[in-house]
Amino acid sequence: MWLADNWKDYEVIDTSSGEKLERWGDYLLVRPDPQVIWNTPKTAAGWRKKNGHYHRSAKGGGEWEFFNLPQEWSIHYRELTFNLKPFSFKHTGLFPEQATNWDWFSELIRNAGRPIKVLNLFAYTGGATLSAAKAGASVTHVDASKGMVAWAKENAVSSGLQDAPIRWLVDDCVKFVEREIRRGNKYDAIIMDPPSYGRGPKGEIWKIEEAIYPFVELTTQILSDNPLFFLINSYTTGLQPAVLTYMMQTAIVPKFGGKVEASEIGLPVSGNGLVLPCGASGRWTK
Repeated sequence: MWLADNWKDYEVIDTSSGEKLERWGDYLLVRPDPQVIWNTPKTAAGWRKKNGHYHRSAKGGGEWEFFNLPQEWSIHYRELTFNLKPFSFKHTGLFPEQATNWDWFSELIRNAGRPIKVLNLFAYTGGATLSAAKAGASVTHVDASKGMVAWAKENAVSSGLQDAPIRWLVDDCVKFVEREIRRGNKYDAIIMDPPSYGRGPKGEIWKIEEAIYPFVELTTQILSDNPLFFLINSYTTGLQPAVLTYMMQTAIVPKFGGKVEASEIGLPVSGNGLVLPCGASGRWTK
């Protein structure tokens, strides 16, 4: 498992009964997590001293309960700053487990010895975009949500990257890639974090099990002649590491060679030494 274990401003303190207790900077949140199927005593003080608690509804969805939590605050990872705010469906605007991938590709970019163009698809609030830009890449950031792209821009400003070579685009990722193929544009690296289900800005429907493999094949057409890496993240139960491996081996390796690795990604739990699994990632490198 690839661990995101270099955080100082974030930690999973404890897990029990379908929930995780987390520290986000100075604030403690309790959020549901479907992986936490064990019931252990909630002895950590944070369970009682929490600043926010997301309650899952039996009817689906849920709502936040707040205790002295600001509307917005920020945390740091290495030299980056991320602005957080709790919003619907339990999220805060950041997936801390992705830091293990940020560290991996940042080193590749820094050691490439040449300019690197990165395409970040389904780019959310820009964690991967900012990490790649900080490492020296020029980045094209694409997400269908106008609000998420605006949030990512705020994170760039907070991280001192407002003048970095980043293109911010609100667009349907599939249609954007199809246009890039027609335009003849190429990228040295592709990052994608596709949702299990989503809609584009004009109502385009995305179902990952049906769409992901054709989309990976499509994106190989905009890789440069000497690509550096390809990263796929999955939070969908059916896309296990072995599936990601085979998908990338059949879609990318025949065209470009290289090797594929895939693994679960996870966060260490400081209170009990466990590791909380948080999806899977597939990595291709030349």
